[in-house]
Amino acid sequence: MCGRYVSVSSPTILAERFHVEEVRAGATEANYNVTPRAEVPVVAQSDGRRVLDLVRWGLVPYWAKDLSVGDRMINARAERLSKSNAYKRPFERHRCIVAADGFYEWQALPGKQQKQPWFVRRRDREPLAFAGLWAIWHDRALGDEAPRVRTCTIITTEPNDLMRPIHDRMPVILPESVWDTWLDPDNRDVRSLGELLVPAPSEEFERWPVTTLVNKPVNNGPELLEPAPVDSG
Repeated sequence: MCGRYVSVSSPTILAERFHVEEVRAGATEANYNVTPRAEVPVVAQSDGRRVLDLVRWGLVPYWAKDLSVGDRMINARAERLSKSNAYKRPFERHRCIVAADGFYEWQALPGKQQKQPWFVRRRDREPLAFAGLWAIWHDRALGDEAPRVRTCTIITTEPNDLMRPIHDRMPVILPESVWDTWLDPDNRDVRSLGELLVPAPSEEFERWPVTTLVNKPVNNGPELLEPAPVDSG
């Protein structure tokens, strides 16, 4: 899964990286410990233009009764998208890229109750393109005047060789060559789209263990990325 990640690149950097034509996201502080419910930078296609905006992390289907549903939908398993009432429609029509600078994953250690956190990023330090889905929700009990909330989820897949010793899932990280295909709202060929949801090449990424400071959302600074020894004793 992907339950925490890092988002420190400015909207200007992300707009250049993802060839964005319209920036709706305002300036945000660097976030070294992104948690569910946070407003996160997302790239999507809107009226034929590639747009960068801030979206709440944790997808809330249009039929949900309240926003808390999103707490259980921060990740969507690639192999279940077409079978899920929550994800089927967004997979067909509302795909996006969730921009990140790296992510954390926790490794279970034999004989240890506390898991070991790791940080993963691209070797070239370029921002990551997580495959994502988005949806718009409003409180139908309040009628049509209720504010619209845009939400998103990060799609996960099987791990590559780099991630396999740490966890049995990893986020889908899309190469630039498929961004146009993934973001095209007119492309509803879910079979071919599903073929894009594969593990990224291990050789393009690096990882190292970090301290358990990242376990607490209140901790949020560059010190979270400092390498730390694995407690193997």
